[in-house]
Amino acid sequence: MIRTLALTSALLVPLAAGAQTTLPTTPYLPLELATTAAQAAVQACAAEGYAVSVAVVARDGATKALLKADNSGPHTGGSATGKAFTSAAMGRDTAGLAEFIASKPAKSGMRDMDERMVIQGGGLPVKFNNVLVAGIGVGGAPNGDIDAQCALAGLKA
Repeated sequence: MIRTLALTSALLVPLAAGAQTTLPTTPYLPLELATTAAQAAVQACAAEGYAVSVAVVARDGATKALLKADNSGPHTGGSATGKAFTSAAMGRDTAGLAEFIASKPAKSGMRDMDERMVIQGGGLPVKFNNVLVAGIGVGGAPNGDIDAQCALAGLKA
């Protein structure tokens, strides 16, 4: 009986191994690129005289990088992280999302989808080969357009 079980197991193991599929691969933003983008965005805003915070958030919502410039306001880290989270979650720029919600009052509930979302200008999606991998957000410049320009500089780095 034991010999029969051992022989059966020996014959079936190769079949089970052959039936396995390869694990799926998911594109992601490596930490080195996230920190490079964040540093470039901080420097872009600093060159214009603005002390900001910059966050890069992975597609799953985890913060990969958060840089807070010297003398940036106490609210800027949360603002940057929220904008980055929103862009990573929604796959679009936060200023465009804010305009979309403002133009369609029936969509105002989107603001309450997740308490981590900040729907103001300054957040951009990060895509590689048209695949969403992260979001970058900047907070602390005088307006969302400037925040977005600094975020764009980070993406170009």
